[in-house]
Parts: sequence; C-alpha cells; structure tokens
Amino acid sequence: MQKPYPTPSSAAPSDAPAMTLPHDAQVALLYPGDRAMRDRSNPAESRFAALFEAFAAAGIAACPAVYHDDFAGEVEAQLRGIDVLLAWCNPIEGGRRRHRLDEMLRRVADSGVQVSAHPDAILALGTKDVLVETRDLPFGSDVHRIDSLAQLEAQLPQRLSRGARVLKQHRGHSGIGVWRVEREAGGSQMLRVRHAQRASEDERMDFAALVDRMAPYFDVANGGHMIDQAWQPRLAEGMVRAYLVEDRVAGFGVQAVNALYPGARGEPPPQPGPRLYHGPDLPQYQGLKALLESRWIEMLRSRVGLARERLPLLWDCDFLLGERDASGDRYVLCEVNVSSVSPFPPSAIPSLVAAVRSRLRGAP
Repeated sequence: MQKPYPTPSSAAPSDAPAMTLPHDAQVALLYPGDRAMRDRSNPAESRFAALFEAFAAAGIAACPAVYHDDFAGEVEAQLRGIDVLLAWCNPIEGGRRRHRLDEMLRRVADSGVQVSAHPDAILALGTKDVLVETRDLPFGSDVHRIDSLAQLEAQLPQRLSRGARVLKQHRGHSGIGVWRVEREAGGSQMLRVRHAQRASEDERMDFAALVDRMAPYFDVANGGHMIDQAWQPRLAEGMVRAYLVEDRVAGFGVQAVNALYPGARGEPPPQPGPRLYHGPDLPQYQGLKALLESRWIEMLRSRVGLARERLPLLWDCDFLLGERDASGDRYVLCEVNVSSVSPFPPSAIPSLVAAVRSRLRGAP
C-alpha cells in the first residue's frame, strides 16, 4: 500500500471544528497523468495543490493517485485500503473514454472505499440524459431524446421550424459533441451549424450533411443517442455555474462570453471568455442558491433515483437564463458536471474538506 505523500508544512490552520477521525484514515485524489507524473506524485505540482494543503491543515492524510489506463492495475492496488477516493477524470481523456477507469472504480467501491464521484452517480447526473429526466421540473426546458438517425431525420426538421436547437451527445465535456443548429432565414433549406468546442465557427450545410455529421454520436460506443434541447435566446446574457458539495452550494462561476455565444451577422463568433469564480454569497445569485438548497437539488436527486448519501462530494450545475415569467428570471438547466469538476472556486475547498471529514467519520 502506498504511504500518504508529504504535504506542504506551510498550510494554513483549518477552521473546521476538531473531530476525532478513525486511526490512519486516508484519502486519495485520483486524476489523469503520465508515467512520469505518477513516479513523482508530487501534490505541490498538481492542479489540486491547494486542496492537498487544506487536507493537511485539517489533519487528514491525502495522497495523489495519478491515473492512466496503461497502469490502471497499479493504481487499483494503491487504492485498496484507502477510506475516501476523490476522482477527477473527463468522460474523454486523451482520446480515451473512461470505461476501464469506471470498471476499476466500481471494484474499489465494492471493496469498501467511498468513491466520489461513483460511476453510477455520474451516469445518473452527469450525462445529457438528465435534461430529459428533468424537463418537466422548474428548471427544465423543451428537450427530446433522439435514439437513431432515422428519428433525427423524421423529427428535427419540424422542431427547427420553431427555432434553433442544440444537439448534444450523450456524454462529453468542453463543448465536445454539442451543436447549435438553425435554419437560414428567408425560407432557405440550408442550415447554420456550429460546434460548441472552442475555436469553432458557423458552418453552412444541408440537412443530409448534418445527418452525416451527427452519425458518429449514434454509435453504441458513443452512447447511441443524442439529446435535442431548445436554444435559449438569452445565452448572450451569460451562464452561471453553481458548485455544489453534496447538497449545498459552495460557490459560483460566472461566464459572460461562453460556448455557442452568438456573433454579429457576418462576423465570426467571439471566443469564450474566462469564468470568474465567486463564493456562495454572491448577491445576484442568492435566489438561485435558495432554490437549489431548498428544493431543486432534492427534486433532481429524487428524479434520477440517487440516494442523498450517493450525491457527489463535488459537482456543479450550469444554468442559462430562460424566458422571464411572472416571478422574474427563470433558470434553465444546461448540463450537470460530475466527472471532473476542476477548476473550482476556492470557497469550495473548506466545504469539501468538511464533507470528506464527515465521510471518514461515517456520518450520513
């Protein structure tokens, strides 16, 4: 069993109340890397350096578990006997899907390790299917599941006649496999199509070309289906990401210019701007925070059939502004991120450390 790695001695004292932990309780942070990164396993050079420092300040032994499919067995052996595992790995990492990692994480969890996010929680919350599951909830929208190219050909034209749509692959990240589709004005049968991946621009194509472009997403290996969501015209007003530790809001990320941001006619769309991080007390989103903590997280958890104790220790929800109603602004769920929530606001770190401490003590 790999011993806990040393953490910086300069860590600030923890504000968390003192609580007795089980003897030799250990936490591991799993994130992708190559052989050299694993051999070094230096917490200070990882993107989670501040989190390692916070665990050290709280008296919790935390070690890196640098992962790659090429040495998956070695990582699995390291994790046997760990108490809590925090895993960060995108659905597609270095061109590889995380099937092998998910199988390993299930075995580790079955051995008694508390794994977050557990692959089953990711499948419940962190795929685009969650938009279909919750479409009738207060944060839902006009969403449809498309199970075949034939269904895409039969149904999408009618929905496009009512306005732009966003087609989303079953599982991805960073805008990969997310496409805005809109008919050209003036009765044209041509489409304007744009990928949400950074640096993408509008393309002009006919419907047959669109079907060809979407075909790979219907392969079984890629999820076998897509999600079709109505375009939200207020996207130009920005997007807010609520960072959650279990069922509490731990911070916000606000992005003004984001993926699929509309450009001026005849000009290329602007590239996404930075996401600005804030604590959970950001004034303009206290209404959203109250809704999430009092009702929406419970609605979401219940709808996807996930027990409260299986909620991820760290996850987030992206919201767009929908059409205003009698109560004012309406928030529309765009996606839920569970697989690899990083970076995150510094305000999330104390809450995350406290939640891990509770898991180590066996608290519900």
